[in-house]
Amino acid sequence: MAQNTQPRRWNVARLTRLIWLPGLCLVLAACHLDMYQQPKGYPNDPSTFFPDGRLNRPPVPNTVAIGQFQSDPHFLQGTLADGSPATELPPNVKLDDRLLAYGRTRYEAFCMPCHGLVGDGQGIIAQRGPLTVPSLHQERLRTAPVGYFYGVITNGVGRMYGLASRVPPEDRWAIVAYVRALQLSQNASIDDVPPDQRGLIESGR
Repeated sequence: MAQNTQPRRWNVARLTRLIWLPGLCLVLAACHLDMYQQPKGYPNDPSTFFPDGRLNRPPVPNTVAIGQFQSDPHFLQGTLADGSPATELPPNVKLDDRLLAYGRTRYEAFCMPCHGLVGDGQGIIAQRGPLTVPSLHQERLRTAPVGYFYGVITNGVGRMYGLASRVPPEDRWAIVAYVRALQLSQNASIDDVPPDQRGLIESGR
């Protein structure tokens, strides 16, 4: 029986696979799972990395977002030129039924859980936790200027944190206007009602 004496020829495609296959295995072995399944967090998650235990980072102090710079201290800070709290709403904030209605929605969303529906400091958080919330109807707050409330909403006070990053200035002034309306509603007398509307109140309509 004749034997094949021809030299063996290597298939180029097969040879290429034999060369690249070990290299591909080495590359895949070098890719650790952590490279595409990295640890991550979601908004409002706790964190052990930051000292305050929060994942969310507050804005860097004294920074202003692009396009948000304004220089009106009355509107943005609730203060007058001398730094004292403003006693009136800013000129560009119109006090009307629409502002009060919107202020009520913002108050109920951000303030009511602690301060209560009518501002008496008996919100659900105050009722369930060891937290004393002052009534908005006490003399000290009834006579406080509107700029004081705006400053508290912006920067916080005591155990209340500031809402500047959550509530824009327009909404803060709407809340202030509604707070003042709440104070008036809980400390008003019949003499404060316009004469042409007293009959409706007295008749219970």
